[in-house]
Amino acid sequence: MAEAKSLGVVGSGQMGSGIAQLGAMHGLHVWLLDTDPTALCRVNKSISSSLQRFVSKGQISQAACTEALGRLKYTSNIDELRSADFIVEAIVESEDVKKKLFIELDKITKSSAILASNTSSISITRLASATSRPCQVIGMHFMNPPPIMKLVEIVRGADTSDETFHATKALAERFHKTIICSQDYSGFIVNRILMPMINEAFFTLYTGVATKEDIDTGMKLGTNHPMGPLELADFIGLDVCLSIMKVLHAGLGDSKYAPCPLLVQYVDAGRVGRKCGIGVYDYRKGSEPIKASPRL
Repeated sequence: MAEAKSLGVVGSGQMGSGIAQLGAMHGLHVWLLDTDPTALCRVNKSISSSLQRFVSKGQISQAACTEALGRLKYTSNIDELRSADFIVEAIVESEDVKKKLFIELDKITKSSAILASNTSSISITRLASATSRPCQVIGMHFMNPPPIMKLVEIVRGADTSDETFHATKALAERFHKTIICSQDYSGFIVNRILMPMINEAFFTLYTGVATKEDIDTGMKLGTNHPMGPLELADFIGLDVCLSIMKVLHAGLGDSKYAPCPLLVQYVDAGRVGRKCGIGVYDYRKGSEPIKASPRL
């Protein structure tokens, strides 16, 4: 399979915008698709700011920044992805929603295109089953934020071809990522280990064992984690954490993966983390936000 020259990214959230930025920084022509034009305007500014930070740190030149921005195109029209060699979806962590997108992508993209999912927990085999090209469907799970984090988790579905795997691996290497490979089981590697830890931190808070500050400080200083599990949950999004725990619980059939009632309550209350201003911690103006460095 020829080296990819163009990349389509679906979803302009933190993951999608980061993946699009990576593609543009490494010479790909990129279409970033979102159905919300207002979101595309916001992400245009955020990607420009992100690239300028790379320039200010001496990691890329101003010319490289300008060239990367010139390779980025923002669109709300899915038909613009017709000519993309490689497509990564980075939308909501819902199997039904992702399947609907894959059905649509399967219809409009060229027959040689690879369809990748940035899912952190959902079966690649089941997503691939919604298409007529399961051999060209693969999991490509970036860590958050994609331009900074070094890892990409590649997940092969039951029918993913060697050719698709090698093309995906080559793309991740082009992005200078370290690659790990997982079998297609719920949660894959990273989140099968990480999310139960976050869930247990919620149980520790829920049962009154310790305060949120002491739980996070204990894990940071006691296990050398750069962020505590509750801080990290806020950074990821409590709604995302809950979705992954539900996938683990249903897919692995073990009660140890049952979501903590406190996590469920926070999500029900709309307290989903940094992206809305409040989660376990309060990040709104006038509050005292904790300082947290990016993680997963």
